[in-house]
Amino acid sequence: MTVGIVMLVHTALDRAEQVARHWTAAGCPVVIHVDHNVASSTHNAFRDAVSDDPLIRFSKRHKCEWGTWGIVAASQSASELMLADFPEVRHVYLASGSCLPLRPVQELIDYLAARPRTDFIESATTADVPWTVGGLDQERFTMRFPFSWKRNRMMFDWYVDFQRRVGLKRRIPAGLVPHMGSQWWCLTRQTLSGILQDPERETYDRYFRRVWIPDESYYQTLARLYSSNIESRSLTLSKFDFQGKPHIFYDDHLQLLRRSDCFVARKIWPHATRLYQAFLTDGGTTLKKTEPNPGKIDRIFAKAVERRTRGRAGLYMQSRFPNEDWENGVTCGPYSVFQGFTELFENFEPWLAKTTGNRVHGHLFGPGRVEFLGGQQMINGGLSDSAEKRDYEPKAFLASLIWNTRGERQCFQFGPADNQEVAWMMAKDPNAQISVISGAWAVTLFKSNQNFADLRAEAANLQRIEHKTLDVLRSVYSKARIRIWTMAEFIEAPMEPLQSIIDEIGPVHDRRLSEAPKMVELDGFGQFLQNLKNQGMHPYLMGDFPVEPAPMNQPKSPRKPYLVQ
Repeated sequence: MTVGIVMLVHTALDRAEQVARHWTAAGCPVVIHVDHNVASSTHNAFRDAVSDDPLIRFSKRHKCEWGTWGIVAASQSASELMLADFPEVRHVYLASGSCLPLRPVQELIDYLAARPRTDFIESATTADVPWTVGGLDQERFTMRFPFSWKRNRMMFDWYVDFQRRVGLKRRIPAGLVPHMGSQWWCLTRQTLSGILQDPERETYDRYFRRVWIPDESYYQTLARLYSSNIESRSLTLSKFDFQGKPHIFYDDHLQLLRRSDCFVARKIWPHATRLYQAFLTDGGTTLKKTEPNPGKIDRIFAKAVERRTRGRAGLYMQSRFPNEDWENGVTCGPYSVFQGFTELFENFEPWLAKTTGNRVHGHLFGPGRVEFLGGQQMINGGLSDSAEKRDYEPKAFLASLIWNTRGERQCFQFGPADNQEVAWMMAKDPNAQISVISGAWAVTLFKSNQNFADLRAEAANLQRIEHKTLDVLRSVYSKARIRIWTMAEFIEAPMEPLQSIIDEIGPVHDRRLSEAPKMVELDGFGQFLQNLKNQGMHPYLMGDFPVEPAPMNQPKSPRKPYLVQ
């Protein structure tokens, strides 16, 4: 008794020939189905190349397209030829041209010989199948699918929607309970012949012709009618990603495939020469006699899926675009943003760098250039100080800056004159610490020597921008650590907010700040704000500033004399 191999081939015919000869060398007959879409000249050359092997046959050709009946028809024709021409075959193993035996063929023969009545086929009801992708599980059995999902997606979707709207439903043939599973099965002669010679086969075939992806349900359903012992698993190692597409194995998966102890694996890259050389050799001296255990490598595949879908925190990749908020972390590490501090304090950046030991930049998103620490023109990762390059994709610039300097906290200035495209990104980033002194931008205008009419227009514009930014920061979607003070309340007691900021971002220390950065001279600032009001612009983000500050050490007014009678 032996095992017969049915191979469905549509590409890489040279590799299919190599694998077919490997099977027949161990005494396993092979029936090959070549997709009708393959050119006749290519098909004829392939037949001629293996014509010297008496254990190789070719079945009637069918057009095979993913999700359609042609794949089932191909396996039917090849299986019928196998059962007719090789009566000694006890099990029929369905494989593809991209399948590769991982263990000596004799091990598979012995394994199946010890289980002469067992059918190996994944077969689960639709309620128990977690891997369906596309929203069609039970509906694939109650609707008709005459249109190709790949070639005519618009008509496919339209007809599905039409059937749902009008309530069209097909009747499942009596006695059938739809089951699903992997299309790569290994069935006994008794079960397979029962399916192919069933008196109701014409009815079943007519029904499954309009089922979606029938190769995942035809044998899986009908095997339940004839098998006396089903092990609902496939002997072929076949892994799929989160989109339902099969993983492809390359040369660097050699040790991974060996660890699985599976008999056959798909899908093998046709140019993986190392894999074909390693596995298509005489392994008679390396018999392991172990049970196939794909679970050994499931953890690795789960990590691969997670890495592909979630990636590393703060590292953007192709699979995340164009879907917003698919990122696994907006950025990869903590950073601090200061708005209004460098305008209110002299030499704030050197003071902060000295106090915290972190890298403190100027306005990274300023309109003129990227103000890197020390006036650098380029920093880690080749990030340029060019504002034009930065503004091509500001969010990517920020994410790249944090990624390229991971392990070191970055601090930088921000303001209403800067590129605001990153405001939402920073607000939704749990890694961001954002400290804002609202209205401090007016200090720069106060110190400038512009015409007052120009100052008024610019003040109105900056206040409008900052107001929108504050709305973003106060949004319910914000996840950053955000502190906001008006300028008036901040300058009343600057040490306390500075201490809280330094405690969070600086090194651990047990003492309080002994000195604060020097505040800019604000004499006349209140009158400047009043002038803006007088000109019709209402500067409300600064808080309540008196027109003139109260004089220090003002003497008490003398008491009026009074006469006691």
